[in-house]
Amino acid sequence: MSLEMLTRPIGSSTIEASAVGLGTWAIGGWMWGGTDEASSIAAIQASLDEGITLIDTAPAYGQGLSEEIVGKAIKGRRDEVVLATKCGLVWHTQKGNHFFDYDSGPVHRYLGKESIVHEVEQSLKRLGTDHIDLYITHWQDPTTPIEETVEETVDALVALKEQGKILSIGASNLSADELRTYAATGELDAIQEEYSMVHRGIEETLLPIAAENGISTLSYSSLALGLLSGKMGPDRTFSGDDLRKDNPRFSQSNREKVARLMAAIDPVAEAHEATRAQVIIAWTLQQPGITFSLCGARNPAQARENAKAGRIRLTDEDITAISEAAKTELTNLDA
Repeated sequence: MSLEMLTRPIGSSTIEASAVGLGTWAIGGWMWGGTDEASSIAAIQASLDEGITLIDTAPAYGQGLSEEIVGKAIKGRRDEVVLATKCGLVWHTQKGNHFFDYDSGPVHRYLGKESIVHEVEQSLKRLGTDHIDLYITHWQDPTTPIEETVEETVDALVALKEQGKILSIGASNLSADELRTYAATGELDAIQEEYSMVHRGIEETLLPIAAENGISTLSYSSLALGLLSGKMGPDRTFSGDDLRKDNPRFSQSNREKVARLMAAIDPVAEAHEATRAQVIIAWTLQQPGITFSLCGARNPAQARENAKAGRIRLTDEDITAISEAAKTELTNLDA
Protein backbone atom coordinates (compact mmCIF):
# COMPACT_ATOMS: atom_id res chain seq x y z
CA MET A 1 0.00 0.00 0.00
CA SER A 2 1.46 3.36 -1.04
CA LEU A 3 1.05 5.96 1.68
CA GLU A 4 0.97 9.73 1.28
CA MET A 5 4.07 11.79 1.95
CA LEU A 6 4.24 12.56 5.66
CA THR A 7 3.81 16.29 6.31
CA ARG A 8 4.28 18.30 9.50
CA PRO A 9 3.92 21.95 10.61
CA ILE A 10 6.91 24.20 11.22
CA GLY A 11 6.63 25.29 14.85
CA SER A 12 3.69 27.55 15.59
CA SER A 13 3.64 28.95 12.04
CA THR A 14 0.90 28.02 9.60
CA ILE A 15 3.45 26.48 7.25
CA GLU A 16 3.29 22.75 6.63
CA ALA A 17 6.05 20.88 4.80
CA SER A 18 7.06 17.37 3.80
CA ALA A 19 8.77 15.54 6.65
CA VAL A 20 11.54 14.54 4.26
CA GLY A 21 13.33 17.64 3.03
CA LEU A 22 15.99 18.15 0.40
CA GLY A 23 19.28 19.44 1.80
CA THR A 24 21.43 21.21 -0.78
CA TRP A 25 24.85 21.55 0.85
CA ALA A 26 26.38 19.07 -1.60
CA ILE A 27 24.69 20.81 -4.52
CA GLY A 28 26.82 23.87 -3.75
CA GLY A 29 29.88 21.71 -4.44
CA TRP A 30 32.09 23.20 -1.75
CA MET A 31 33.66 20.41 0.33
CA TRP A 32 31.85 17.86 -1.84
CA GLY A 33 34.20 17.64 -4.81
CA GLY A 34 32.45 20.15 -7.08
CA THR A 35 28.97 20.31 -8.54
CA ASP A 36 27.05 19.42 -11.70
CA GLU A 37 24.41 22.10 -12.23
CA ALA A 38 22.23 20.18 -14.68
CA SER A 39 22.17 17.07 -12.49
CA SER A 40 21.49 19.19 -9.40
CA ILE A 41 18.56 20.97 -11.03
CA ALA A 42 17.16 17.62 -12.13
CA ALA A 43 17.52 16.32 -8.55
CA ILE A 44 15.59 19.29 -7.13
CA GLN A 45 12.83 18.95 -9.70
CA ALA A 46 12.59 15.20 -9.13
CA SER A 47 12.22 15.89 -5.40
CA LEU A 48 9.26 18.17 -6.09
CA ASP A 49 7.74 15.61 -8.47
CA GLU A 50 7.92 13.00 -5.70
CA GLY A 51 6.17 15.13 -3.08
CA ILE A 52 9.11 16.73 -1.27
CA THR A 53 8.13 20.34 -0.59
CA LEU A 54 10.84 21.36 1.92
CA ILE A 55 14.07 22.56 0.29
CA ASP A 56 16.88 23.76 2.52
CA THR A 57 19.83 25.81 1.29
CA ALA A 58 22.25 28.50 2.52
CA PRO A 59 24.47 31.24 1.08
CA ALA A 60 27.53 29.49 2.51
CA TYR A 61 26.97 26.42 0.31
CA GLY A 62 29.37 27.43 -2.44
CA GLN A 63 29.19 31.20 -1.78
CA GLY A 64 25.69 31.52 -3.19
CA LEU A 65 25.96 28.78 -5.81
CA SER A 66 23.54 26.41 -4.10
CA GLU A 67 20.94 29.18 -3.76
CA GLU A 68 21.36 30.10 -7.42
CA ILE A 69 20.88 26.49 -8.52
CA VAL A 70 17.82 26.11 -6.28
CA GLY A 71 16.42 29.34 -7.76
CA LYS A 72 16.80 28.02 -11.29
CA ALA A 73 15.27 24.67 -10.39
CA ILE A 74 12.13 26.06 -8.72
CA LYS A 75 11.43 28.76 -11.31
CA GLY A 76 7.77 28.43 -12.23
CA ARG A 77 7.17 26.06 -9.30
CA ARG A 78 7.67 28.39 -6.34
CA ASP A 79 4.19 27.66 -4.99
CA GLU A 80 5.16 23.98 -4.55
CA VAL A 81 8.12 24.79 -2.31
CA VAL A 82 8.64 25.50 1.38
CA LEU A 83 11.96 27.30 1.02
CA ALA A 84 14.46 27.47 3.87
CA THR A 85 17.72 29.38 3.75
CA LYS A 86 20.09 30.95 6.23
CA CYS A 87 22.07 33.95 7.40
CA GLY A 88 25.04 34.57 9.68
CA LEU A 89 28.02 33.24 7.71
CA VAL A 90 29.26 36.31 5.88
CA TRP A 91 32.04 37.41 3.56
CA HIS A 92 30.78 40.92 2.70
CA THR A 93 32.08 42.21 6.04
CA GLN A 94 34.77 41.20 8.52
CA LYS A 95 32.68 42.03 11.56
CA GLY A 96 32.00 39.22 14.00
CA ASN A 97 34.07 36.10 14.59
CA HIS A 98 36.42 34.63 11.96
CA PHE A 99 35.20 31.11 11.21
CA PHE A 100 36.98 29.72 8.15
CA ASP A 101 38.37 30.72 4.76
CA TYR A 102 37.18 30.22 1.22
CA ASP A 103 39.81 30.45 -1.51
CA SER A 104 38.42 33.94 -2.14
CA GLY A 105 38.77 35.13 1.46
CA PRO A 106 37.59 34.87 5.07
CA VAL A 107 34.14 33.98 6.33
CA HIS A 108 32.86 35.38 9.64
CA ARG A 109 30.01 34.45 11.97
CA TYR A 110 28.04 37.66 12.30
CA LEU A 111 24.37 38.32 13.05
CA GLY A 112 24.22 42.09 13.24
CA LYS A 113 20.97 43.68 12.14
CA GLU A 114 22.35 45.50 9.10
CA SER A 115 24.12 42.33 7.95
CA ILE A 116 20.93 40.25 8.13
CA VAL A 117 19.07 42.86 6.07
CA HIS A 118 21.86 42.71 3.46
CA GLU A 119 21.92 38.92 3.44
CA VAL A 120 18.20 38.42 2.99
CA GLU A 121 18.16 40.68 -0.07
CA GLN A 122 21.04 38.73 -1.63
CA SER A 123 19.30 35.43 -0.95
CA LEU A 124 15.98 36.62 -2.37
CA LYS A 125 17.77 37.67 -5.55
CA ARG A 126 19.69 34.40 -5.94
CA LEU A 127 16.60 32.32 -5.22
CA GLY A 128 14.39 34.35 -7.56
CA THR A 129 11.63 34.84 -4.99
CA ASP A 130 10.00 37.59 -2.94
CA HIS A 131 9.86 35.62 0.30
CA ILE A 132 11.64 32.89 2.27
CA ASP A 133 9.40 30.48 4.17
CA LEU A 134 11.90 29.65 6.93
CA TYR A 135 14.91 31.91 7.61
CA ILE A 136 17.55 30.34 9.84
CA THR A 137 20.58 31.76 11.65
CA HIS A 138 23.22 29.38 10.31
CA TRP A 139 25.81 29.67 13.10
CA GLN A 140 25.65 31.79 16.20
CA ASP A 141 27.75 34.95 16.65
CA PRO A 142 29.98 34.61 19.74
CA THR A 143 31.34 38.18 19.72
CA THR A 144 28.75 39.70 22.06
CA PRO A 145 26.83 38.35 25.07
CA ILE A 146 24.22 35.85 24.00
CA GLU A 147 21.25 37.88 25.28
CA GLU A 148 22.33 40.95 23.27
CA THR A 149 23.07 38.93 20.13
CA VAL A 150 19.76 37.10 20.17
CA GLU A 151 17.78 40.23 20.97
CA GLU A 152 19.31 42.15 18.05
CA THR A 153 19.07 39.18 15.71
CA VAL A 154 15.47 38.35 16.55
CA ASP A 155 14.47 42.03 16.26
CA ALA A 156 15.88 42.03 12.73
CA LEU A 157 14.14 38.78 11.83
CA VAL A 158 10.80 39.91 13.23
CA ALA A 159 11.06 43.10 11.18
CA LEU A 160 11.66 41.03 8.03
CA LYS A 161 8.69 38.87 8.96
CA GLU A 162 6.49 41.95 9.32
CA GLN A 163 7.64 43.03 5.85
CA GLY A 164 6.66 39.64 4.41
CA LYS A 165 10.21 38.83 3.31
CA ILE A 166 10.39 35.83 5.64
CA LEU A 167 7.49 33.82 7.04
CA SER A 168 9.02 31.96 9.98
CA ILE A 169 12.23 32.00 12.04
CA GLY A 170 14.78 29.29 12.75
CA ALA A 171 18.21 28.87 14.33
CA SER A 172 20.94 26.31 13.77
CA ASN A 173 24.05 24.95 15.47
CA LEU A 174 22.97 26.04 18.95
CA SER A 175 24.01 25.40 22.50
CA ALA A 176 21.29 24.66 25.04
CA ASP A 177 21.70 28.16 26.54
CA GLU A 178 21.38 29.76 23.11
CA LEU A 179 18.23 27.77 22.40
CA ARG A 180 16.70 28.80 25.74
CA THR A 181 17.46 32.45 24.94
CA TYR A 182 15.86 32.19 21.51
CA ALA A 183 12.87 30.31 22.90
CA ALA A 184 12.29 33.02 25.52
CA THR A 185 11.54 35.52 22.72
CA GLY A 186 8.53 33.45 21.66
CA GLU A 187 9.51 33.98 18.02
CA LEU A 188 11.44 30.81 17.21
CA ASP A 189 9.65 28.22 15.06
CA ALA A 190 12.43 25.72 14.33
CA ILE A 191 15.97 24.60 14.98
CA GLN A 192 18.22 22.78 12.53
CA GLU A 193 20.80 20.43 14.00
CA GLU A 194 22.89 17.44 13.06
CA TYR A 195 21.17 14.23 14.08
CA SER A 196 21.56 10.66 12.94
CA MET A 197 21.86 7.16 14.27
CA VAL A 198 25.58 7.87 14.89
CA HIS A 199 25.15 11.42 16.22
CA ARG A 200 22.38 11.53 18.86
CA GLY A 201 23.63 14.07 21.40
CA ILE A 202 20.73 16.51 20.93
CA GLU A 203 18.37 13.93 22.40
CA GLU A 204 19.67 14.97 25.83
CA THR A 205 20.46 18.65 25.20
CA LEU A 206 18.24 20.43 22.67
CA LEU A 207 15.24 18.25 21.87
CA PRO A 208 13.65 18.52 25.33
CA ILE A 209 13.87 22.34 25.22
CA ALA A 210 12.47 22.45 21.69
CA ALA A 211 9.58 20.15 22.58
CA GLU A 212 8.75 22.15 25.68
CA ASN A 213 8.49 25.32 23.59
CA GLY A 214 6.66 23.93 20.55
CA ILE A 215 9.74 24.36 18.34
CA SER A 216 10.23 22.00 15.39
CA THR A 217 13.53 20.25 14.71
CA LEU A 218 15.02 19.84 11.26
CA SER A 219 17.71 17.17 11.38
CA TYR A 220 20.57 17.35 8.92
CA SER A 221 23.06 14.65 7.96
CA SER A 222 20.42 12.03 8.66
CA LEU A 223 22.49 9.56 6.65
CA ALA A 224 25.72 10.79 8.33
CA LEU A 225 27.24 12.20 5.13
CA GLY A 226 26.47 8.93 3.37
CA LEU A 227 27.90 6.61 6.02
CA LEU A 228 24.38 5.26 6.67
CA SER A 229 23.27 5.23 3.04
CA GLY A 230 23.68 1.46 2.81
CA LYS A 231 26.07 1.96 -0.09
CA MET A 232 29.25 2.98 1.77
CA GLY A 233 31.31 -0.19 1.70
CA PRO A 234 34.60 -0.71 3.59
CA ASP A 235 36.60 -0.32 0.35
CA ARG A 236 35.24 3.09 -0.69
CA THR A 237 37.89 5.80 -1.20
CA PHE A 238 37.56 9.60 -1.08
CA SER A 239 39.56 12.17 -3.01
CA GLY A 240 40.01 15.89 -3.67
CA ASP A 241 38.27 18.24 -1.22
CA ASP A 242 35.70 15.61 -0.18
CA LEU A 243 35.23 16.34 3.53
CA ARG A 244 34.98 12.62 4.29
CA LYS A 245 38.55 11.91 3.14
CA ASP A 246 40.21 12.45 6.52
CA ASN A 247 37.14 12.04 8.73
CA PRO A 248 37.73 9.31 11.35
CA ARG A 249 34.03 8.47 11.26
CA PHE A 250 34.65 7.04 7.78
CA SER A 251 37.46 4.74 8.89
CA GLN A 252 37.45 1.25 7.44
CA SER A 253 36.65 -0.27 10.85
CA ASN A 254 33.63 2.04 11.21
CA ARG A 255 32.36 1.10 7.78
CA GLU A 256 32.67 -2.58 8.71
CA LYS A 257 30.48 -1.94 11.79
CA VAL A 258 27.95 -0.07 9.67
CA ALA A 259 27.90 -2.98 7.21
CA ARG A 260 26.85 -5.28 10.08
CA LEU A 261 24.11 -2.80 11.05
CA MET A 262 22.86 -2.78 7.48
CA ALA A 263 22.63 -6.55 7.47
CA ALA A 264 20.39 -6.31 10.54
CA ILE A 265 18.22 -3.66 8.83
CA ASP A 266 17.73 -5.74 5.66
CA PRO A 267 14.71 -7.74 6.96
CA VAL A 268 12.89 -4.50 7.84
CA ALA A 269 13.75 -3.02 4.45
CA GLU A 270 12.49 -6.14 2.71
CA ALA A 271 9.21 -6.08 4.65
CA HIS A 272 8.56 -2.49 3.55
CA GLU A 273 9.92 -2.99 0.01
CA ALA A 274 12.38 -0.23 0.84
CA THR A 275 16.10 0.45 0.60
CA ARG A 276 18.37 0.60 3.61
CA ALA A 277 18.66 4.39 3.33
CA GLN A 278 14.88 4.77 3.23
CA VAL A 279 14.54 2.74 6.42
CA ILE A 280 17.22 4.85 8.16
CA ILE A 281 15.42 8.08 7.17
CA ALA A 282 12.05 6.68 8.28
CA TRP A 283 13.60 5.60 11.61
CA THR A 284 14.98 9.15 12.04
CA LEU A 285 11.56 10.70 11.44
CA GLN A 286 9.99 8.45 14.06
CA GLN A 287 12.44 9.45 16.80
CA PRO A 288 10.87 11.64 19.52
CA GLY A 289 11.35 15.33 18.79
CA ILE A 290 12.56 15.00 15.19
CA THR A 291 10.12 16.83 12.90
CA PHE A 292 11.92 16.90 9.56
CA SER A 293 14.82 14.97 8.06
CA LEU A 294 16.97 16.83 5.52
CA CYS A 295 18.57 14.50 2.99
CA GLY A 296 21.00 15.43 0.26
CA ALA A 297 20.58 14.37 -3.36
CA ARG A 298 22.81 15.15 -6.33
CA ASN A 299 20.81 13.34 -8.99
CA PRO A 300 17.16 12.36 -9.63
CA ALA A 301 17.62 8.74 -8.53
CA GLN A 302 18.85 9.82 -5.08
CA ALA A 303 16.01 12.33 -4.83
CA ARG A 304 13.37 9.73 -5.60
CA GLU A 305 14.89 7.28 -3.12
CA ASN A 306 14.84 9.88 -0.34
CA ALA A 307 11.25 10.90 -1.06
CA LYS A 308 9.93 7.37 -0.70
CA ALA A 309 11.17 7.35 2.90
CA GLY A 310 8.40 9.85 3.69
CA ARG A 311 5.81 7.22 2.75
CA ILE A 312 7.11 4.54 5.09
CA ARG A 313 5.59 4.00 8.53
CA LEU A 314 7.76 1.68 10.59
CA THR A 315 6.10 -0.44 13.27
CA ASP A 316 7.11 -0.30 16.92
CA GLU A 317 8.76 -3.69 16.41
CA ASP A 318 10.74 -2.30 13.48
CA ILE A 319 11.93 0.66 15.53
CA THR A 320 12.99 -1.59 18.40
CA ALA A 321 14.88 -3.99 16.14
CA ILE A 322 16.75 -1.18 14.37
CA SER A 323 17.55 0.65 17.61
CA GLU A 324 18.91 -2.52 19.24
CA ALA A 325 21.09 -3.24 16.21
CA ALA A 326 22.38 0.32 16.24
CA LYS A 327 23.18 0.07 19.94
CA THR A 328 25.12 -3.14 19.35
CA GLU A 329 27.10 -2.05 16.29
CA LEU A 330 27.49 1.73 16.63
CA THR A 331 28.23 2.33 20.31
CA ASN A 332 32.01 2.29 19.86
CA LEU A 333 32.43 4.05 16.51
CA ASP A 334 35.55 6.14 16.00
CA ALA A 335 34.75 9.82 16.54
